[in-house]
Amino acid sequence: MKRIFAAMNIAALFLAAFAFTSNRPRLMKSTTTVLADEGAGCSVANVAGTWGFTTGGTVVGIGPRDSLGIFTLDGAGNLVNGKGTASLNGNITGEIFSGTYSVNRGCTGKFAIEIFDSSGNKILTATLDIVFDDNIGELRAMYTSAMLPDGTPLGVVITAQARRLFPQASGAQ
Repeated sequence: MKRIFAAMNIAALFLAAFAFTSNRPRLMKSTTTVLADEGAGCSVANVAGTWGFTTGGTVVGIGPRDSLGIFTLDGAGNLVNGKGTASLNGNITGEIFSGTYSVNRGCTGKFAIEIFDSSGNKILTATLDIVFDDNIGELRAMYTSAMLPDGTPLGVVITAQARRLFPQASGAQ
């Protein structure tokens, strides 16, 4: 008799627990982890937009270099309308620049740019490795080469950060 009573109590507890949990609203939210390589990823087209940037670092043997400005990625692989103000070892100058960019689905890529002074004289040719993060709202970069117009290479330790000025609408690709 005790065994039957114990079995009935266990069954009743099980049924009560099931009824309680199946009719009760859930307090915990379900979350999904999305890995970087899932979904659409990055493309030349979906990183397009106008970006504000800052750079900071050193030109080896010359001194510190910092800059800030704006540029546009046109969606076809061209970096256009680059304008900035730079300081190289305390000397301030206006700059204009343009070039090309590439990006892969994993949100890494490259810039190849030419920088000119405000009179149109070429100052520098440079390449940068880039990565997009924050749902393609932020770009980080590092100079990988820099060369003067006469072909003289420069040692550079310069990084950059940029933010999209006008974020894409949710779900836009």
